[in-house]
Amino acid sequence: QLVIKSLRGNLDTRLRRLAAGAYDAIILAAAGLIRLGLENRIKSVLTAEQSLPAPGQGALGIELVDGDAAMAAVVAPLNDAETAHCVKAERAFSRALGGSCQVPLGGYAIIDNGQLWLRGFVATVDGKEMVSAELRGNPADDEALGRQLADTLRAQGADAILAKLACHR
Repeated sequence: QLVIKSLRGNLDTRLRRLAAGAYDAIILAAAGLIRLGLENRIKSVLTAEQSLPAPGQGALGIELVDGDAAMAAVVAPLNDAETAHCVKAERAFSRALGGSCQVPLGGYAIIDNGQLWLRGFVATVDGKEMVSAELRGNPADDEALGRQLADTLRAQGADAILAKLACHR
């Protein structure tokens, strides 16, 4: 049986609390452990099939001064069109449901056989209630697909779950 407990602090603080026995296990971003040369601390990697991530997780963004065409041209080769479509769909899904770091929802998109495959869920904080769905469509319709998935979850009861979350804030 799992007991979910809150854990705050930077990576070092979290690892110290684990070593001190405050936790039996913790879930961390593998990228952070790898960056610090702590690959040996990774015991298992959760896949999207096991746990959908928060929208946009793992994607990097570059911010530019609005209207700076020269800089936009410099960074344009760094853009990955498939990733951009996926993140736009995920963020549109989250935005349509009022997503924030306080809302337990997950959204994950990939390009599969030329189609954007978007999966998402909304849950209560304790995980006892959850609605989930998935859809496929044209990657060019990324944001519309995100909104459509949010509408699908609303039809399954997402608004009732979100209303309960508002009571606990």
